[in-house]
Amino acid sequence: MIDKIITIYIQNKTSLFHDQYLILLSESLMEKGKIPTNHPINLKFGSKNIYVKVLPSKRTNALIINEHLAKQLGIYHKSKLRIQYSSSTLTIGPFIGVLLSHRTKQMHSKPFGSNTIFCQELSDASKLQGAFVCFFTPKDINIDSNKIDGWTYYGGWKKRSLPIPNTIYNRLSTRRQENKSSVQHFMKEVKSKYHTQIFNEKFLDKTEVYDALSKSKNLQKYLPESYLLKNYTMLKMMCSKYSTVFLKPSQGSLGRGIIRITRQSNGAYLCHFANVNGSHSEKFSSLRKVYSKISGKLKSKKYQIQQGISLIKVNHRPIDFRALVQKNLYGEWEITSIVGRIASNNHFVSNLARGGTLSTVREALMKSNLPKQEVRNTIHRLNQSALKIVEGLEEKIPNHFAELGVDLSIDVNGKVWMIEVNSKPSKSNHTSLNENKIRPSVKKIIQYARYLTFE
Repeated sequence: MIDKIITIYIQNKTSLFHDQYLILLSESLMEKGKIPTNHPINLKFGSKNIYVKVLPSKRTNALIINEHLAKQLGIYHKSKLRIQYSSSTLTIGPFIGVLLSHRTKQMHSKPFGSNTIFCQELSDASKLQGAFVCFFTPKDINIDSNKIDGWTYYGGWKKRSLPIPNTIYNRLSTRRQENKSSVQHFMKEVKSKYHTQIFNEKFLDKTEVYDALSKSKNLQKYLPESYLLKNYTMLKMMCSKYSTVFLKPSQGSLGRGIIRITRQSNGAYLCHFANVNGSHSEKFSSLRKVYSKISGKLKSKKYQIQQGISLIKVNHRPIDFRALVQKNLYGEWEITSIVGRIASNNHFVSNLARGGTLSTVREALMKSNLPKQEVRNTIHRLNQSALKIVEGLEEKIPNHFAELGVDLSIDVNGKVWMIEVNSKPSKSNHTSLNENKIRPSVKKIIQYARYLTFE
């Protein structure tokens, strides 16, 4: 079997290509893969399957095709792609499509807004790893679902008609877009017709995650007591059991809409409401008055009520941890990175979007009020907890995920707790402490796509 990165050359010399479905491949590769000479085989790129005949070429590690074939495939001259030959099929790829929410008017500089840098980074990584990547939005999907208008980055942004990719990485940023009938139809069609693998295919909500993980005895220990808030009785039960509880929108992100309710020694309640500029607090003489304040929110949004935890802190600022867990070249979950997030002075949540700061796990733990002799063991437990949680989630929720952001916290007794799981972890530069041009998390996306294409 051949499994090698080759360079694709596009030529149109009549003497070479008297047949437009003729391709030339390095003689050594044809011998190694036992590819028959001048005999029909299937050339596969994404959803495109074309019967071609192959002749040997003296050029090393090269696949030479004509302009007609190149146009059908959408491939560039001197593209570097991996090839594999098996069962009379020569597959080139992996071909990765990234589904993004929207394009901007700045097509030359920032076609995908704040995601543009990530897109360029993924493009650069794909060239080094022998992959082809394109980017598209719901507006670039064709009604018949047999092709897309994809954007590629080769020294500049260009649009071209392309087959359906082998793998699609869903980076839609809103549930509204993801749930559009046209998007859902497209996903269903390409999975059915072309066996396209779509990963991170849906948003997760907090209630769904808690319900799934609570079914596993091995994972229950990571879960704060938590329920979908339905009525005053449930609020009263949780507030009588715990001095602090949190209300979190089931489909919220970036810490938006979180409410912290703390019972005071005199029986009153202090509520902190997270907002864009920080948080504001209000005092209530009774829990009935708290419920009256928040009941309007409950009519328009689902909220999860959650046990408050006494977290370890750095200078009185709560700290939590974000583990990025991804599938690798072998289709297995592994920790790509884990960082500490320290809340800003005017926030009770640690999201970077709300002024939180990044730190290495060791540095955060060493600065915290956790006993220093517990640091090494705690780092190990954070890693193991994140892995067990994603493996358990995959077992309980029947959707395809390849990367998950797992938010964890540690209480003053050193116990690890799960805060939430995010199926669309941020790709902004500030979420990494690694200053290398191409982040390991980006490389791993391509490695997993390779696994899906050539497994």
